[in-house]
Amino acid sequence: MPDDARSEQIPTNLRLLLLLEEVAQAGVPVTPAEVGLALGLPKPTIHRLFHTAEAEGFIQRDIDGRSYGPGPRMRRLSVNTLSSQRIRAARLAILQSVAEDIGETCNIATPDRDGMVYLDRVETKWPLRIQLPVGSQVPFHCTASGKMYLSSLSPSYVERFMSSRKLEARTPRSITSLEALQAELAKTRARGYSTDDEEFMEGMAAVAMPILDDRDRVVSTLSVHAPIQRHRLSDLEQNVDRLKEAADKLSALLLS
Repeated sequence: MPDDARSEQIPTNLRLLLLLEEVAQAGVPVTPAEVGLALGLPKPTIHRLFHTAEAEGFIQRDIDGRSYGPGPRMRRLSVNTLSSQRIRAARLAILQSVAEDIGETCNIATPDRDGMVYLDRVETKWPLRIQLPVGSQVPFHCTASGKMYLSSLSPSYVERFMSSRKLEARTPRSITSLEALQAELAKTRARGYSTDDEEFMEGMAAVAMPILDDRDRVVSTLSVHAPIQRHRLSDLEQNVDRLKEAADKLSALLLS
């Protein structure tokens, strides 16, 4: 069917929403041509819609200057949806349960353009704790949650994605080269969880598991962290099965 005929079947007021849906579900930056092909809309219409969505902050250009990903308004919309009262209550119940079982602080983080953002958090009852409140943003390359997210991307995309970002040494253990980061991400993919062994903060260890959507993409992470005075990394890794169980429940919650 010609593009003009196909486009006539899509109501005008629905086209921008379908464009945003395509960008969101792609999982990687997409070009206007790719979205136009998927929707069957002519080039002038697609470029007009992309211009509007970019101007309003719903999408933004990727580092290559040609493709687009979710912008700040789309990401806020996603977070607000996940934070709706019904979903958040169920999510916090799961988080509370796993935090009590492990006895340490557990949190859920979502990827943003420049790092992982804490969406929910249940604190340990111990007086000695790591203070990272909800809304905090942490780097990709030296945190368990960040490396879990990066491991879900292809090595070639990680190279492009991280090439414009400085791998800052937060501690003497931080990964500061792309080669070392790629090697760590390969280990993460193989074992199914990620770690932080005093890489983001001296005296803190962490383990993270992926929370997946219906396409098995990492949309957020579940992690536990603790001061090494109580738990070394090897201690936290003993809780991987419990974290996996909770992460699977959180994934199912997204689809309910």
